[in-house]
Amino acid sequence: MLNPNLNEIQLTKDDYERYSRHIILPEVGLEGQKKLKAASVLCVGTGGLGSPLLVYLAAAGIGRIGIVDFDVVDYSNLQRQIIHGTSWVGKPKIESAKNRILEINPHCQVDLYETRLSAENALDILRPYDIVVDGTDNFPTRYLVNDACVMLDKPNVYGSIFRFEGQATVFNYEAGPNYRDLYPEPPPPGLVPSCAEGGVLGVLCGIIGTIQATETVKIILGQGSTLSGRLLLYNALEMSFRELKLRPNPERPVIEKLIDYEEFCGIPQANMEEAKQQAELAEMTVQELKQLLDSNSDDYVLIDVRNPNEYEIAQIPGSVLIPLPDIENGSGVKKVQEVLNGHRLIAHCKMGGRSAKALGILKQSGIDGINVKGGITAWSREIDPSVPEY
Repeated sequence: MLNPNLNEIQLTKDDYERYSRHIILPEVGLEGQKKLKAASVLCVGTGGLGSPLLVYLAAAGIGRIGIVDFDVVDYSNLQRQIIHGTSWVGKPKIESAKNRILEINPHCQVDLYETRLSAENALDILRPYDIVVDGTDNFPTRYLVNDACVMLDKPNVYGSIFRFEGQATVFNYEAGPNYRDLYPEPPPPGLVPSCAEGGVLGVLCGIIGTIQATETVKIILGQGSTLSGRLLLYNALEMSFRELKLRPNPERPVIEKLIDYEEFCGIPQANMEEAKQQAELAEMTVQELKQLLDSNSDDYVLIDVRNPNEYEIAQIPGSVLIPLPDIENGSGVKKVQEVLNGHRLIAHCKMGGRSAKALGILKQSGIDGINVKGGITAWSREIDPSVPEY
C-alpha cells in the first residue's frame, strides 16, 4: 500500500515528539510521516544487513515490520549483527530483533516468521507487505526473493557484503531491472566463499544495511532518486563508491512460478559430488588424531590448509600450514611433496570441507591422504576446549 489513504492515518502527540526531526523536513512533513506509519516492510534475514536495517526502519516510524529468519544468535554474530546482544546468544534471532525494535519503537507492529523461506511459503509471507528487503547471504534465497517480488509486483531492496566490499540496488521498481538482470545464472556452488570462510568487516554491514534502509524510506516517501537501474558498489578499504548501470534484459525468462532454487543453484548436485569425494577419502576422527599425537609417532605429516590468519587464531600441535589457495595454484602441491618425504599425509581445516578439497587436488598428483573429520572446530569442542573457536 504505497499510496495509502492518509486521512485514515493519525499521528499521536507521542508521534509528533518522536518524529519531529522528520516532520520539519519539507520532503517528509506530516504527510510523509503518515506514509511511513502506514507502510509495511518485510525483512528477509536478521544478520549483518538486517540488523542496522531493522533498527533504522523502526526508528523511522514504519508501522508494520515483518521478519523472516530461523537462526539463533551466536557469539560470532555480535561483531556485525548489532541488533543482537550477548544476553540473546542461543536464542532465536527474530525474538532478539523484535525485542530491540519494540525498545526503539513500541508502536511498531512486528510480525515474526521463524521459518526458512521457500517456494512453498514465500508468496504467502511476502504478499501482505509493501516492500521487501533482502538481507540474505546465499544465492538460492536471493533468487527466491527476487522471483516472488516479481510475481507479486513488489520492490526488492537488495544488498550484499563480502570482506571489505558491498553492493546495493533496488530491484523490480518502476519497470526497472530485477536480480536476474544482474545475475542471469547463479555462480557454481563454492565459487563465492561465505562470510564464515572469507570474513567480513563488521562496520561494512552497517553501511550497506543503512543504504538499504534509506532506499526503503525513499520509496515509501516517493522522494529522491532510488538505486533502481543503478548498482552501487562500495569499497571500505579505499573508502570509495562507484556505480554500474543496470538495465532490464528483454530476453530474460518470464517468471510465472517459483521453482526449486536449491536445484537451480546446483546445491544438491554439488552436495552429491562432495559426498562422493568424501566417501572416496580416508577419514579419521579428532579422537584418533589425538591418539596418534600422543603416541609420538613420526610416520605422518599433519597439514593445515586454512588461511594464515586462521592459523594464528588456533592450531593443532605439530601442524604445518599449507593454505588451500596455494594447493589450488600448484605451489602448495610441491610444498606438500617436500614435507611428506615418504610419510603419511593427514590434512585438516576449520570443519573438514577445505581439507577434503585439498586432498582431492593432491590425489590428482598421486598424493593420498587422510582427512580429519570436523577439523579444528571438532578438536576444540571434543579434545581441547582451550583452542579458540571462531
